[in-house]
Amino acid sequence: MKRAVRVKVLFFGVLKEVVGAAQDELELAEPARVGDVLEAYAQKFPRINEMSSSIVPARNRQFAARSEEIRDGDEIALLPPVSGGAGPYTHLIEDPAGHFFALTRRPIETQEIVRRLQRDEDGAVVEFRGVVRNNTRGRPTRMLDYDCYEPMAIEIMARIGRALAAERPIGRIAMVHRLGRLEVGETSVAIVVTAPHREAAFAAALEAINRLKLQVPIWKKEHFADGEVWVEGQWDPSLRSG
Repeated sequence: MKRAVRVKVLFFGVLKEVVGAAQDELELAEPARVGDVLEAYAQKFPRINEMSSSIVPARNRQFAARSEEIRDGDEIALLPPVSGGAGPYTHLIEDPAGHFFALTRRPIETQEIVRRLQRDEDGAVVEFRGVVRNNTRGRPTRMLDYDCYEPMAIEIMARIGRALAAERPIGRIAMVHRLGRLEVGETSVAIVVTAPHREAAFAAALEAINRLKLQVPIWKKEHFADGEVWVEGQWDPSLRSG
């Protein structure tokens, strides 16, 4: 007789609306794999079946191949394509090297971030802010909502920042993303890089936002005067194998 595997399943972005819940429990017969979880919901919800090829799964807060075996009690997250703590932060990682990664539901204070990072040996401080614009391809935008798999997102942001600091001659790097509802003109994400020289700081800031948009599980819903829609982006191709 086959044993049963019971897992907790989390849904984000548009998948939360398709299923009608943020989480569920699923029981499968052993041996079960990550792909079996996705298949179970694809059979139940036609929209998930349509999106199946672009959904990236995670197992226990780590990206997972669909062929990966699951165990009883695992947490499986189904992640649609990304759109791109303490004090004011819901989640916060302060790296021993001085790097800083955070998620917040309050306005992002970039000058406070700069003060955390800047040192006397820095000859350059590059600050990038992504802000809410008032239109998408000419369609007037009223506001945005950001949803996020927070425990996983903060870990991946830290991984990206540490990798860039190891790859490039910079001093420190910070990545902060805001969640919840944002109005036009508000800052949704901030990247700050300090370095002895400007070339490295500019290059690291650009690469940081590019990697964040493709790898961090954060989703954006745009609200228009005549409707609303979850923005369909894309994952880094390397995350969709297996």
